[in-house]
Amino acid sequence: MPQHVTIFDTTLRDGTQGEGISLSVEDKLKIAVKLDELGIHYIEGGWPGSNGKDIEFFRRAAKLPLKHAKITAFGSTRRKGVAPEDDVNLNAIIESGVSVATIFGKSWDFHVTTALQTTLEENLSMIFDSVRYLKSSGLEVIYDAEHFFDGYKENREYALATIKRAEAAGADWIVLCDTNGGSLPGEVSAIVADVIANVAAPIGIHAHNDCELGVANSLAAVQAGARQVQGTFNGLGERCGNANLCSVIPNLQLKLGYNVVTPEQLQSLTNTARFVSEIANVHLPVNQPYVGSAAFAHKGGIHVSAVLRHSKTYEHIVPELVGNRQRVLVSELAGQSNLLFKAQEMGLDFDLQNDATKRLIGTIKEMEHQGYHFEGADASLELLIRRSIGQQEDIFTLESFKLLMEKSGDNPVVSEAILKINVNGETVYTAAEGNGPVNALDNALRKALEKYFPDIRNIHLTDYKVRVINDQDATAAKVRVLIESSDYDATWSTVGVSENVIEASWEALVDSLRYAILGKEAVVTEPNDDSRDRVGIVNH
Repeated sequence: MPQHVTIFDTTLRDGTQGEGISLSVEDKLKIAVKLDELGIHYIEGGWPGSNGKDIEFFRRAAKLPLKHAKITAFGSTRRKGVAPEDDVNLNAIIESGVSVATIFGKSWDFHVTTALQTTLEENLSMIFDSVRYLKSSGLEVIYDAEHFFDGYKENREYALATIKRAEAAGADWIVLCDTNGGSLPGEVSAIVADVIANVAAPIGIHAHNDCELGVANSLAAVQAGARQVQGTFNGLGERCGNANLCSVIPNLQLKLGYNVVTPEQLQSLTNTARFVSEIANVHLPVNQPYVGSAAFAHKGGIHVSAVLRHSKTYEHIVPELVGNRQRVLVSELAGQSNLLFKAQEMGLDFDLQNDATKRLIGTIKEMEHQGYHFEGADASLELLIRRSIGQQEDIFTLESFKLLMEKSGDNPVVSEAILKINVNGETVYTAAEGNGPVNALDNALRKALEKYFPDIRNIHLTDYKVRVINDQDATAAKVRVLIESSDYDATWSTVGVSENVIEASWEALVDSLRYAILGKEAVVTEPNDDSRDRVGIVNH
């Protein structure tokens, strides 16, 4: 039977120490629920002794209907010269109402004398007293041995003495921390093995990613006998971040055969990673292993041809095991196999020998040469393919638009868009303001379409990028605009190219809404009539 490895998530505490990361109480509660659904065993919610936000989190988290995870509060050992029962931080952990406490103490003699400015013996007492006090209060205690690997390499005997004191006081787990992230997998493996030979308590690993070895060091520790891994989702954390649980979990379960979460829970890994990224307002790298949108993406024609025969030719696992999917990118490098895959994905009957198909390949290559970028704009590509085989109607067409911008004194610039479009044979006039010309156009277009396609109210732009293609032309240079949109169920990207950034943005905006409308069981509603007529719908 596979051995079990426990996952300890510290996204809500250590992850928030990353640059640019700030989570509200509501954010942390949402993420906690999502992590619980994935099957995470411990969720470290924060440090109740440090701020009011974390105190509120623990109060509200106690009411969450969690099925798998235990909420744990973080803190340090008692202060030097202070009895544990008088220590504010330890008492804050107890008062938070959690059943699990995670406290850290010093393992490195250098830190004891330099950072704490106390004696080695006093540090040992601080560890013992703190663990024992929390245990006497009925808490499960996880002891994080801070800087353990650096301390071990400098003074093995003292580093071991610190965790033995935690064990003697009743610690339920002893977690070895590579706090500076400077250890190598071979070192971690040897040190963990030595610790296990000298300590009876179960061992965990807390690795940082300063040498880009957080995941590798975590796996090395488990293979040496550790049975708890601490980390964060998407590797969030101070400096270079923590061990990325998005890679740790599938590597442990799919590659090393450990029992971590259920197969059904593992299938929600990608969704969880993207959810955390969205809540934290941090872009998820497309090439992030397992969960990135490019993790199972194929671009070269030879690769695609092989993948169509068998995915195992260029994929190390079945993407669906972690809730991801295979993607084929179409660009100037595309061959017929790429378009065949995209057509099959869209449910289209696509004849590679058809003249229209051959013209489409030529069109795509020419458009890429002009600056389009279809591998990052799947929605625009699908619209182009459907157009080429006569399976897409123009749901709406532009008649004209005008943009006005006004700057008055010290006030911000105000933009207004005046738009005239044709929807189902009817001319629609609208006007809307925005904080910029593109935003004004977006608002005006949505305003014109909402009475016909109410579902577009749920669509919002999640990313907007402008890239200068030929910068030698200075302000007359051609630009490419990439827009990412979402309706909470799906995300799609569109592209526009022009020498005019407004025109390129308009092109991408129109594609975004056309794609969304084509993907819904959309209906056209006459503004002054209750009747509803179905229009050119193609599900994708």
